Amino acid sequence: MTQRSNTNGTDNLAARAGRWSAQHRKKAIFGWLTFVILAVFIGGSVGTKTISDDDSGIGESGRADKVVSAHFPDKESESVLIQSQKGVNNRSPEFREVVQTVVARLEATKDVRNVQTPYAEGNPGTLSEDGKSALVTFELRGDDAQDKVDPALTTVSKLDSQQTGFRIEEFGDASAGRALDQAFEDDFRKAEVTSLPITLIILILAFGALLAAFVPLLLAITAVAAAISLIGPISQIWPVDEAISSVVLLIGLAVGVDYSLFYLRREREERAAGRSEEAALQAAAATSGRAVLVSGITVIAAMAGMYFGGAATFISFATGTILVVAIAVIGSLTVLPAVLSKLGDRVNKGRVPFLKPEKRTGEPRVWSWVLDRVLKRPLVAIIAAGGVLVVLAIPVFHIHTADSGTDGLPRSIGIMQTYDRMQVAFPGEQFTADIVLQGSNLDKAQVQQAAQELRQIARDSDAFNEPVTIDTSPDGELAVIEVPLAGTGSDDTSMAAVDTLRNDVVPRILPSVSGGEVVGVSGFTAGSQDFNELMASRIWYVFAFVFSVAFLLLLVTFRSIVIPIKAILLNILSVAAAMGIVTYVFQDGHFEGLLNFDSTGAVSSWFPLMLFVILFGLSMDYHVFILSRIKEAVDRGESTESAVSHGIKSTAGVVTAAAIVMVGVFGIFATLQFIDMKQFGVGLATAILIDATLVRGVLLPAAMKLLGDWNWYLPSWLEWLPKGPALEGSPEPVKPETREHAPVRPDPRPAEA
Repeated sequence: MTQRSNTNGTDNLAARAGRWSAQHRKKAIFGWLTFVILAVFIGGSVGTKTISDDDSGIGESGRADKVVSAHFPDKESESVLIQSQKGVNNRSPEFREVVQTVVARLEATKDVRNVQTPYAEGNPGTLSEDGKSALVTFELRGDDAQDKVDPALTTVSKLDSQQTGFRIEEFGDASAGRALDQAFEDDFRKAEVTSLPITLIILILAFGALLAAFVPLLLAITAVAAAISLIGPISQIWPVDEAISSVVLLIGLAVGVDYSLFYLRREREERAAGRSEEAALQAAAATSGRAVLVSGITVIAAMAGMYFGGAATFISFATGTILVVAIAVIGSLTVLPAVLSKLGDRVNKGRVPFLKPEKRTGEPRVWSWVLDRVLKRPLVAIIAAGGVLVVLAIPVFHIHTADSGTDGLPRSIGIMQTYDRMQVAFPGEQFTADIVLQGSNLDKAQVQQAAQELRQIARDSDAFNEPVTIDTSPDGELAVIEVPLAGTGSDDTSMAAVDTLRNDVVPRILPSVSGGEVVGVSGFTAGSQDFNELMASRIWYVFAFVFSVAFLLLLVTFRSIVIPIKAILLNILSVAAAMGIVTYVFQDGHFEGLLNFDSTGAVSSWFPLMLFVILFGLSMDYHVFILSRIKEAVDRGESTESAVSHGIKSTAGVVTAAAIVMVGVFGIFATLQFIDMKQFGVGLATAILIDATLVRGVLLPAAMKLLGDWNWYLPSWLEWLPKGPALEGSPEPVKPETREHAPVRPDPRPAEA
């Protein structure tokens, strides 16, 4: 039953790469620096093209939006809210005078056109029912509206300061987009600036030496810089989501630091065992280098699952994360051995006085204590740890996903405070369902009649608001009937209203319009609904792909059918528990004060799929690394229990350090302004924490102890499976030069200062 290998395994691809790197240090180091510098230069020269609203559309709403964009190529609407702060009625002469001043100033402003006064006929609903507010609307000329909105914002700001007793503020796609983009950039900069010192501090504590801590951080930073830069030219063909830099930073720091930690820690262990610098480095390349290669391939496979998500955002995230992981793996197998070969024992320079780097290679006492008890009573450990994860996962059973929309945007931004005031004065004005009709000979009278029927429905229904308005394209071939929705735009009330429009109202009323046909119902709520439906249908394809590829990779790597099945089951538990925590916190609204957010009553639609692929990929880093050490011991002839104990104890320190780095970096995102980023940070930080403690420290060893030799079971009919040159042989370390199996113990000689 037990599959043991006597193959040395010291000449696998990772070992050969490490040996070449150590022998050609200058080529490896300067080659890497040249690559990073060229990538940054090229990326900075071409820029990054982001996904447009038209490209990000899904389903019926996406098709309708593309048609609207084609017929309204230059349309960007803005609204100016005028509110009396001293009780002046919006139909009084004083109020009218202020409105006329606003209209006149806007008409004289650069890039502003089609200014509409609320007192004009055919412009109903722009005077609030409470008599305190009015809306002046206008459009911006040409493309790149965000670049042209500044003059209008300046005009409105001056009017607000000049008109005593009145609040005058602007809101629209361009003004909001500009403000939110700036806030997002500020958040990303905060995450970037904060994550680096946190990572460095954790690495210093892990290694006890400044130089050893800088090596993993520098590899991760250069890998991230190269990946973000190379996304630029790729985006010219396949545009990317504007959040791609944040995602690449997260994943790049995580895997870049992880891979360096695995490699450097093993090299130091081999030195402590009495090997020469050259032999220790070769052993690290043949073992941890191989684990890095397998981990990287597994992470890339998991990230590739996002290609099956069906949305442009996921496709761009898949490309970005695959790129940064691939670069980090290449750097770990090439430039890292060269740097370590150059430094030798000087890697321990800059020692922290109370942390002795030469003694930080043993088995952590806490994890040794925990593991001894887990292996003594494995069934009890499985029931206890498994029970905790099941309890954490319970909230998943009532999870509700939706686009966080405007409710998820930070209210610390002035433009969102304007939006809230506008929503109070004109309920539903900013969330409409847009019924799109297209035809070369649209009957305008019939379109007007259909709109009138919709107004009557809105008056008699709790699902819709007024005003129902019509917007006709300049070429006369497209009509958009805008119906304000009840609710927040992302809640059940708004979703039900869209369903009513699509399934009842539109089929009953709009076919009466001759000369055209209904393209579909679009708008924010309709788009959110279509996205949810897409995720519900596609997530199963993602699961199938990721599970299948991970199963095959682990099957070939460890020559066992049990190992990949167990890995997948443990990952499902981790994901479910983390998703349960996110649901409990963000959907159910717990810890709002602590995390500084207001619950939207839902989890962001994109989050479950993202959490699954990222957690599955990153957790495989630990899994492959730990299992590689266990398999080494098994191949040396140790029993499964002894191998599990040695493998997990010897890797506990580096896995804990790697996990703390990830938790620290991901935790930063929980402090950012946007609720989507908060979910991302809390979800991944808790997921990694759970995975590195309960799963890898308790469930994995307990399960392996109970299974015994069955862990390595490979059916005879699968013996034909190829191992491949990169995965050949057991990851057994190089034999020491002085003795065949030297015990791992700290080097009594002090490291070079």
